[in-house]
Amino acid sequence: MTEGSPTGFRIMRAGDAPALMAAGCMSIEPYSDVQRAGVTALLAAGYGEGDEVKVLCDIPGFSLTHAWLKKDYPLPLHSHDSDCLYYIVAGTLTMGTEALGPRDSFFVPAGVPYSYRPGPDGVEVLEFRQATQFNFLNLAKGGAWWAKAAATVAANAAQWKTARRPSDAFAEPATA
Repeated sequence: MTEGSPTGFRIMRAGDAPALMAAGCMSIEPYSDVQRAGVTALLAAGYGEGDEVKVLCDIPGFSLTHAWLKKDYPLPLHSHDSDCLYYIVAGTLTMGTEALGPRDSFFVPAGVPYSYRPGPDGVEVLEFRQATQFNFLNLAKGGAWWAKAAATVAANAAQWKTARRPSDAFAEPATA
C-alpha cells in the first residue's frame, strides 16, 4: 500500500455527503472584474437553486462527486487542474454538438476547457477523480455570456426550487 492510500474497508453514505464547497476539496481561482460581476448577477437571480453537488467519497487518491444540474443550468466554460471521468446517471446534457444521456460518459483531462448544458429534465453525473483537491478556473470572460446566463437563471430559478432529479423516475415507491 502506498503512502496516503486509504486503509480499511469503508462505507460512505449519500445522506452524509457534504456539499462540494463545504467539503473544501475545490478551490476557486480568482475572478476577473467581469466574472465577479457576472457571478454576482447569477447569484442574485437564483443561481444557487440550479444545482446540488455532493462529495460522496473523499479518501486519499480518490474522490467521487455527484452533481445534479437542473434544466438549462448555465455552466461557464471552465477547467480543473485534475483529470476527471464523468458518468451520466440520469437525464441528458449537450456538450458542443454531442448529446449524451444515461450510461454515457466523457473524460476531461486536466487543464482542458469544457462546458455542457443540462437537458430538459436536468442531468445527474458522477465525477471520478484521482485527486481529493482540485481547482475551478472560470474561463467565461465576456459580459454577453454573463448577461445571457443571468437571463436563463431568472427564467428558471422558480422552477428549479421544485425540480425533481431525473433519477427519481427510477426510485422505488415508498411503502407503508
